[in-house]
Amino acid sequence: MAVRKTDWSGFYAPTLDDFEALAAEALAALPEPFKSLAADVSCSVAEFAEDEVLEGFGMESPFELMGLFTGIGLTEDGAVPQTGQLPNTVFLYRRAILDYWAEHEEDTLGEIVTHVLIHELGHHFGFSDDDMEAIEARADAEE
Repeated sequence: MAVRKTDWSGFYAPTLDDFEALAAEALAALPEPFKSLAADVSCSVAEFAEDEVLEGFGMESPFELMGLFTGIGLTEDGAVPQTGQLPNTVFLYRRAILDYWAEHEEDTLGEIVTHVLIHELGHHFGFSDDDMEAIEARADAEE
């Protein structure tokens, strides 16, 4: 049996711009009223989380964190920005997401970016990680 060699020279990992486009598509596809309630949340893409962020979560590897919500959520009186308050932002971490994608071939990159984005927006809406895990478990059980 002959081994087929693939020419990988024309393949590249999705760029930060590609991730921003995937995130924009996911935001545009949000149903109302969530789309309107998240309209003031910005989305930023970086290679990895900052070291200080990882240390704050007790994480040793930058591949452990795929996304982060920063700011004051709606349930914490974040509906009206205060003077000096930075905008609510969802950060997507490209390299961690790509690593996860490589290990979970059943999911498309767009599905993973959408999942991480929606998870982080959940914090904007006041849900904890435990809340969102329970919601996901119920949804999986209904499938």
